[in-house]
Amino acid sequence: MRVDYFHTGTKGEDRITVDQVYQEGTWPGTRTNLVDGLNLGEYAFRVYDHSTNALIFSQGFSSIYNEWQTTDEALAGVYQTFSETVRFPFPKGQVQITIVRRDKQMVYHEVFTTIIDPNKSTQVNKESRSSSFKVIPIMENGNSSTKVDIVILGDGYAKADMEKLRTDAKHFNDVMFATEPFKSRKSDFNVWLVEVESKESGIDIPDKDVWKGNALAFQYNTFTTPRYVLTTDNKAVRDAAAAAPYDAICILFNDTRYGGGGIYNLYATTYTKEENPDQKWQMDYVYVHEFGHSFAGLGDEYYAAQTGYNDFYSPGIEPWEPNITALLDKKNVKWSDFQTQGIGIPTPWEKAQYDSISGLQSKLDRLAPDYYKKREPLFKSLIEIRTKSKYAGQVGAFEGAGYASKGLYRPSIDCRMFSLSLVDFDPVCGAALNRVIDYYVK
Repeated sequence: MRVDYFHTGTKGEDRITVDQVYQEGTWPGTRTNLVDGLNLGEYAFRVYDHSTNALIFSQGFSSIYNEWQTTDEALAGVYQTFSETVRFPFPKGQVQITIVRRDKQMVYHEVFTTIIDPNKSTQVNKESRSSSFKVIPIMENGNSSTKVDIVILGDGYAKADMEKLRTDAKHFNDVMFATEPFKSRKSDFNVWLVEVESKESGIDIPDKDVWKGNALAFQYNTFTTPRYVLTTDNKAVRDAAAAAPYDAICILFNDTRYGGGGIYNLYATTYTKEENPDQKWQMDYVYVHEFGHSFAGLGDEYYAAQTGYNDFYSPGIEPWEPNITALLDKKNVKWSDFQTQGIGIPTPWEKAQYDSISGLQSKLDRLAPDYYKKREPLFKSLIEIRTKSKYAGQVGAFEGAGYASKGLYRPSIDCRMFSLSLVDFDPVCGAALNRVIDYYVK
């Protein structure tokens, strides 16, 4: 069952109204872990059997809406509406759907509830919604109910670009499964490509007044951040994804500006055209980094880059993300099971030197033609600090994470969630990824 709904409000508000309920194909997800014990996401939805009040399904998620609420626009009292979706096994009888959200203390509170009768023809749309887009298996390892199914969608690929889309999908899938822990867990995944065809090549770039007829309406400049790429056309994405079984969605967009995005249990996005041959590796970084967000709820560990957020994390509150901590109890670190024996908490590192160089780099115009030339010496200096640090490769609590230079900490000096590099996930992030894989397959 797929429930589309509208999420409306401004800062501090959640108003939810049902848009449409659909019966949609065969349930591809886990059939054993129906009640989510991962405790990830800003929100969670819960499905109760209406006759017994028994909880029969739940899942955590985050949304564009909750990110938008931290922007200047929301702070100014502007109202916006976003389309969102929840999916769960089709019920046999009446169910109560409840959506809950965390407060500032990380406690869930109900923000919406409704009752759905699957046997009521006026309430559930059961017409076939099969897509005309071609589906290609990229990697098959077994029945969807015991595998993690990733669906790859293309946006900004015109008819003449379909061969490029196939090549891109195979390339990025190879990149993913050459990276741990995905490399060791490859047999636990299926990967499908849906050949979404757009009218034109490329996607929208609002700050350049470039507008394309791209099928899924992805665009740069989300929340005024030039590199952040999302879409508000949720229904188009869900309709296209429904052509294949999926637990996770990856979007490849056919454009040249560095960019991407990832939101927990929504989707991950990645650019696929790099004009500078020496920088093509950056696309590989983005694909895996953004999947870390969307698949396992990993937080950004960097803190110097510009974003459109205001106070994304509340001071003095422990974040729900598994790889970021406010370090409220230094004797019981969030990831103590992985902590290097005897390491100092918080862990000293060359932060002042790193921040000085990073500050110079952040002042460069990423869109300027000479950006990479100017960035190169600074970039190399940052790599040297991370690799030669006394605590490189160890797990402690390194200050600087979650867009905040002070007050938030990450597990390691470097990680795929921290630096723009092809470095592996640190042990804490790797364990978080494995935990989500286990949720789907065990």
